[in-house]
Amino acid sequence: MTKGYFITGTGTGVGKTLVSCALLHAFGARGRTAVGMKPVVAGCDNGQYLDVESLLAASTVTAPREQVNPYALIPPIAPHIAARQAGIIIDVTTICSACFELQKIANLVIVEGTGGFLVPLNEYQDGADMARALGFPVILVVGMQLGCLNHALLTAKVVRETGLLLAGWVANRIDPEMAAFDENVLALEQRLNCPLVGVLPFEQNADAKILSMLLNIEALDQG
Repeated sequence: MTKGYFITGTGTGVGKTLVSCALLHAFGARGRTAVGMKPVVAGCDNGQYLDVESLLAASTVTAPREQVNPYALIPPIAPHIAARQAGIIIDVTTICSACFELQKIANLVIVEGTGGFLVPLNEYQDGADMARALGFPVILVVGMQLGCLNHALLTAKVVRETGLLLAGWVANRIDPEMAAFDENVLALEQRLNCPLVGVLPFEQNADAKILSMLLNIEALDQG
């Protein structure tokens, strides 16, 4: 059966795209055909959707953009609001269909969620509904900063209550001045009850391919 992972985070700007791309490079280095997917992107920068461009570049196979990114929304705001302003409704069924097509060309799909796990997608569905529909194990990206312990533990709790496997987590240092960094990582290791896949250092212009060497993908919990 074709495999995949759903990448969620403790919020917006915590490094989901960086980790998704690093995972693509890590699996690719081990001979896997891996493709990235960003079902919903909100925020256009000079005509480009940078998250999508990064995933396309990191993938080991070429995939149609409309399958990699079914919904591209211009304003950098909550996706259900951006979609409403554009006069469209984000459809989880459409996202699942696009993912199914990607599964035909790659044996691993890395799906990057939008914002946090419970971000609304439409009037009645959110990121958790999308993740549940896709059915992939979840990898949690923790943006290491003040407050991350609560955010990480709450997200992990909801992922498990959704019925999905929390396969692992990545500590991404987004605040270079974070106090007691090592102690915070240890606190999460003791409480998240899933493998720590990697600890990524703070870098202004992080290179996902280089950082991929810091990820221990063999540690991912398959349940």
